[in-house]
Amino acid sequence: MQIRLDGRVALVTGAAQGIGQAIARSLREAGARIHLTDLDADGLAASGESLGAPTHPCDLSDRAAAHALVEAVLAEEGRLDILALAAGGVRGQVGRPIEEITESDWHRLFQANVDGAFWLAQGAAPHFRRSGWGRIVAIASSAALRPSLTGIQAYTASKHALVGTVRQLSWELGPHGTTVNAVAPGLILTNPATHAQWEAYGPEGRQRLLDSLHTRRLGKAEDIASAVLFLASEQAGWITGQVIPVDGGRL
Repeated sequence: MQIRLDGRVALVTGAAQGIGQAIARSLREAGARIHLTDLDADGLAASGESLGAPTHPCDLSDRAAAHALVEAVLAEEGRLDILALAAGGVRGQVGRPIEEITESDWHRLFQANVDGAFWLAQGAAPHFRRSGWGRIVAIASSAALRPSLTGIQAYTASKHALVGTVRQLSWELGPHGTTVNAVAPGLILTNPATHAQWEAYGPEGRQRLLDSLHTRRLGKAEDIASAVLFLASEQAGWITGQVIPVDGGRL
């Protein structure tokens, strides 16, 4: 099966590095016109230069800014077909006892992992309805399906909330030709946080994790990008409201 996205326009979040950058590259190689956004303006600029794509630094937890970003892409391209939502993460937090978690700790991860995805989907929904075709693919986590190896309560809760958002939007937008799905990656070493998590397990812990994977190897950002590419394609038009684990078989 050859997947082509010629003529499609995609907005990729979290595109400054790692999974988001790999998704952007995969969509571009399939023929899509890509636009990139991230909170990290410097990393985003480097990614945009590498991929030859327009960039839009943005704090997606700001509803007005997220809506304005959608309108900017529509104004430039005349269309928007795909939202690939890879922004999020732990924002520097580590696992701590529940008693130590502040309001700021809690809300910051919901802003990172849920709010931006919802505001972008909200901004794009009227256009998707008018066009009769759309794809929304969110990057969740294995922590959206079970307790997180990070031990970060807000990360686990926010990724579960993202999955709930995906399923609700799938129900709402499906009759108008838009599919909404999530990909739930296992541990992918793409940034300082995931590398620190991996190192913290120690040699024995790392081997135990590898032994729990059917593939006996960690995944790569490209493994996740391939799943997103399929879900963003015409061929995946009857797959919606789903959470696809891409974790080497661990789940």
